[in-house]
Amino acid sequence: MLPYERFAAWQRCHELALAVYRVTRSFPTDERYGLTSQARRAAFSAAANIAEGSAKRGRREFIRYLDITIGSLSELSYVFRLAHDLNVLVGEDWEELSGLRARAGFLSWRLYEKLRGTHGDGKR
Repeated sequence: MLPYERFAAWQRCHELALAVYRVTRSFPTDERYGLTSQARRAAFSAAANIAEGSAKRGRREFIRYLDITIGSLSELSYVFRLAHDLNVLVGEDWEELSGLRARAGFLSWRLYEKLRGTHGDGKR
């Protein structure tokens, strides 16, 4: 097991990335360079930044990479919303990806707060 694989946040982000790649295979061909590409890059970025950040020296660097992870997950939330509103992402796929993204976001945020030494209220 690689060091980053022990983080539940990475595990959920990796699961999310796999699901995004699977679901976006059925997106329209004309979205290959739009929604498909954007969703895949954001999902990859979320997991990759946890992996990269955990290998950096010091907590501050890891926190910075987790901040990027959280941003990528937020971007992915909008990609899903847009795809849903355009009727590209519907039904069980919409529910699955939205649920996975929410769980990955929750765990990434918890890890971020833990490393910053803050509690849910943002205070130290």
